[in-house]
Amino acid sequence: MSVFVKIMSGEIPGRFVWADDICVVLATIEPHADGHVMVIPREEIDKFTDLDDSTADHLFRVARIVARAQEAAFDVPRAGLVIAGYGVPHCHLHVIPMVSEKVLSFDSARKDATAAQLDDAMERLRRALIDAGYGEFVPTTA
Repeated sequence: MSVFVKIMSGEIPGRFVWADDICVVLATIEPHADGHVMVIPREEIDKFTDLDDSTADHLFRVARIVARAQEAAFDVPRAGLVIAGYGVPHCHLHVIPMVSEKVLSFDSARKDATAAQLDDAMERLRRALIDAGYGEFVPTTA
């Protein structure tokens, strides 16, 4: 069972900004930038190339919605999307607010982000998703 399944089941705490029947979006504990999140299918699928078309389409739609909210919440010109696939054997799409492509390097991940910083960034992103009309998918608790 992947760490993501444990987070989705509540066994390990997570900072969720989106939840629907197909996927969740939650903060990474090693963000490349404030607001860095991962879109994760509920079904435990190792790599994105193994996703069925419907799930893949849904994950990318949600990633795009979240990216637009990141641009608004963090006042950045764009958001990046990375699918690396080696850290956890459960497909996940990294959506990262960016001011340059340097932030996309996994060498740039912050390992010193405090719980308060993560909480603040996720609350800003939740508000932006609600403001964009997606409140029905935004969990009421962190």
